[in-house]
Amino acid sequence: MRYVLILVFLLSANPLLFSQTKNVESVGFTVKDMNKSLAFYQKIGFVILHDTEVSGENYEQLTCLFGIRKRDVTLLLGDEKIILTDYLTAGGRSIPEHTRSNDLFFQHIAIVVNSMDTAYQILRRLNVEHVSTEPQTLPKSNKAAAGIKAFYFKDPDGHNLELIYFPKDKGQPKWQVKSKSVFLGIDHTAIGIRNTKKSISFYRDILGIAVQGESWNQGVEQAHLNFVENASLHITGLRVKKSLGVEFLEYLNPGPGSEFPSDSKADDLWHWQINIEVNHLVKVLDTIAKAGYKMLSKGITKIVDKSGTYNAVIVRDPDGHALCLKEYL
Repeated sequence: MRYVLILVFLLSANPLLFSQTKNVESVGFTVKDMNKSLAFYQKIGFVILHDTEVSGENYEQLTCLFGIRKRDVTLLLGDEKIILTDYLTAGGRSIPEHTRSNDLFFQHIAIVVNSMDTAYQILRRLNVEHVSTEPQTLPKSNKAAAGIKAFYFKDPDGHNLELIYFPKDKGQPKWQVKSKSVFLGIDHTAIGIRNTKKSISFYRDILGIAVQGESWNQGVEQAHLNFVENASLHITGLRVKKSLGVEFLEYLNPGPGSEFPSDSKADDLWHWQINIEVNHLVKVLDTIAKAGYKMLSKGITKIVDKSGTYNAVIVRDPDGHALCLKEYL
């Protein structure tokens, strides 16, 4: 009876908890030259699922960009999707060269591999730009992440990407299934944040994405992975069901870097967005507005595309990262 009462209290204290997020569908980001980006991503295992061009008032309202025509390409790797967007009539600003992994507008996707050595050699042949000095193996002293191998690098537009290899006792069970593919899928998207508690209040308490675990990472391996000298991080992983995870990167040392640019637009190349399917979009949006968070869109917009018909709105989290909330009709 006690546990039932506790659950009832939690639900009454926050009626949206456990009910709003159905699925973290995909991660999208803006590219400069779609054909160049496709050539790169296909070489590391992604396959084209949809390739469309769209324009019109609904997309202008959703992105808050006037007179746009854009090409959206949905790519599949394993069970996970990313969406590349090339703004054909706009075209925003490039990612600044001085950006670092502790900047608050930092974001990446973590691509799971079955062999770090093989995947790294493929990237070397593609002549990718390193962020990490080389692949790093996290030490035994970090029990939550011991044995995980990771490597940061950049795509042709300067978007940060991560390769990640999970030993047998780490990660989701599906990453342990034997496969002939080197690149298996996407485990999560990671975002730079200022304050873990505040970010949890948004992603867990408003959106209902559950906290799965956390770790405190530091040491020479972590510094060389992130390319931030003397890096010390509080990392928190969140996930709903079996969908893409969201990971918080709070830099305790040297602290957060550059703020998310206040004049950011959807056609800027540093624009990423996490696409989330929710229940009760109007309720969720009302809660977000009352909590003081900003909206990128001009309002809720009806969209019809290859994935279906849905109402959508793009909002910003506590640090400025974009989330496209969708409710299918």
